[in-house]
Amino acid sequence: MSKRTTASPRKFPAAYLIEVSWEICNQVGGIYTVMRSKVPAMVANWGTNYCMLGPYVGRAIQAELEPLDQTADVFGQAAAKLRNKGYDVHYAEWLVTGRPRVVLFNPHVIEDKTLNVVKYLLWKNHGIGMPADNALINDVVSLAFQVKMFLDELMALIEPERPVIAHFHEWMAGLPILDIRRENMRIKTIFTTHATQLGRHLAINSPMFYAHLPFFKWEEEARKFNIETEVRIEFTCANKADLLTTVSAVTARECKHLLKRNPEYILPNGLNIERFEALFEFQNLHATYKDEIHQFVMGHFFQSYSFDLDKTMYFFTSGRYEFKNKGFDLTLEALYRLNQRLKAENADVTVVMFFVTRRDFTHIRPEVLQSRAVMEEIRQTCMAIERQVGKRLFLESTVREDHRLPNLSDFVDDYWKLRYRRIIQSWKSKKNPDVLTHQLVDEEHDEIYQFLKSRNMLNHADDKVKIVYHPDFINSSSPLFAMEYNQFVRGCNLGIFPSYYEPWGYTPLECMASGIPAITSDLSGFGDYLLHHLPQHEDYGLHVIERGKRTFDYSANQLMEVMYNFLQQSRRERIMQRNNVENNSGIFDWLNLISYYQEAYQALLRSDA
Repeated sequence: MSKRTTASPRKFPAAYLIEVSWEICNQVGGIYTVMRSKVPAMVANWGTNYCMLGPYVGRAIQAELEPLDQTADVFGQAAAKLRNKGYDVHYAEWLVTGRPRVVLFNPHVIEDKTLNVVKYLLWKNHGIGMPADNALINDVVSLAFQVKMFLDELMALIEPERPVIAHFHEWMAGLPILDIRRENMRIKTIFTTHATQLGRHLAINSPMFYAHLPFFKWEEEARKFNIETEVRIEFTCANKADLLTTVSAVTARECKHLLKRNPEYILPNGLNIERFEALFEFQNLHATYKDEIHQFVMGHFFQSYSFDLDKTMYFFTSGRYEFKNKGFDLTLEALYRLNQRLKAENADVTVVMFFVTRRDFTHIRPEVLQSRAVMEEIRQTCMAIERQVGKRLFLESTVREDHRLPNLSDFVDDYWKLRYRRIIQSWKSKKNPDVLTHQLVDEEHDEIYQFLKSRNMLNHADDKVKIVYHPDFINSSSPLFAMEYNQFVRGCNLGIFPSYYEPWGYTPLECMASGIPAITSDLSGFGDYLLHHLPQHEDYGLHVIERGKRTFDYSANQLMEVMYNFLQQSRRERIMQRNNVENNSGIFDWLNLISYYQEAYQALLRSDA
């Protein structure tokens, strides 16, 4: 796979391209980001010959859709035919950048009798048995049934010489491939697996997953994890499609051993990289959002003790809660070692490390909210005193004959002095700041929290590494941060994502797009890409931790050293590093990476010639 450096869009005026995913207009996981972010590049290449198919699974999506005339083109006409048959089908523009055409199918409208017939045919024709009471699989089968009917109607409307490509993402969307192949329809099919179903489960449960990968028997392992139907769907789709693709060389090895087919193409993931004409603009954004994080940190920590915010670094990790797969275990161990080292050296730097993930919780801890509320009251009191002093100082200045500054304390009413002292006194506490911002449902079995307790990393005053465990994703409605996730990322100094299992890894790429240095691992697709295509990645502020052929202890020490060295940089060096990160982020712009998709589509079109 060669390195792409430029984007030269190639049009496909004769062919139709249909992309099918469970995460079209449906934000479930990382595939949603893939589908949504590459829309502008896809539309630029395919224009009105491009259409996306997915599930209609909630009325909330209506706000993101602009209905289209169903007689305007073949996609709308095919959708109209299904509506006339009684199906709940929506044809619209998705109101995201690029405004793609989408056809969404309500998976809940299929009667049980029809669904049972479809399941029987999947078993009879393709050897895929279906459970009777799995709601998700029922929805997947229902979506596939409607997508196949849509394709039947569409092909009846398209002239025989017009090529058609259908690109299916993941097992939840891939089932139509099987009947397309069985009926020898004139549709070329691509199946992309973003992460194998079995691989994710095995990585969590097998200590030597990568070493044992060639020896797993996929059918036995699927039964062991009770995911036989999902795995069999994925396996069959991968082997029946005209092309199998995946997102990284790391996942390609999984496909070879678990799906028994080598992917013909690797399609790495990108982002829409926002470029700024002036470098100081993204530096200013970093400073602005870092100030907002300062406000949280002051409210969370300064009730108990204070530290110099000018010598404080904000590190973070985020993503789905998979303690081992996401590298949370390695990150915690490295942070513990970093804390011990900084304490031994009596370093004058403080690290605040944020763990941002999603866990079941009952509420935000009252003491966390209370501390933030009292700090806000202190702010309001200070502003009131400031206004009073300013007004009285100005009046005094107009009548004063000498030029000496008066005693400003004399300009403050006793009421405000008393209120100020009482608020400060009521706020201060000798209790350590909480590491957890929320009350977890199952706190005693939470692996992050239990690690922190076992290593006594509980935000003691002498700790150089402080922990904030925020078990909910950050957005503008968050009572604690009141900022969007991408703003939070821009305000941090370093992202840490040393995953053990990560087919691609959007989080370090999001850091890069925000001009923030990041750490990944050689077991993530993104890290593997850096090693093979960007040998100077460390100059760009991107560090790759060795995990594939190293012990946990070695990797933890390496991660600790990278974090420690980052702390030794001067402010000027950190600014220059952010410049390098931002300057090179365009490498991962979809305008460049879409060329991988173009190659795969061209290969299919050539095979159809």
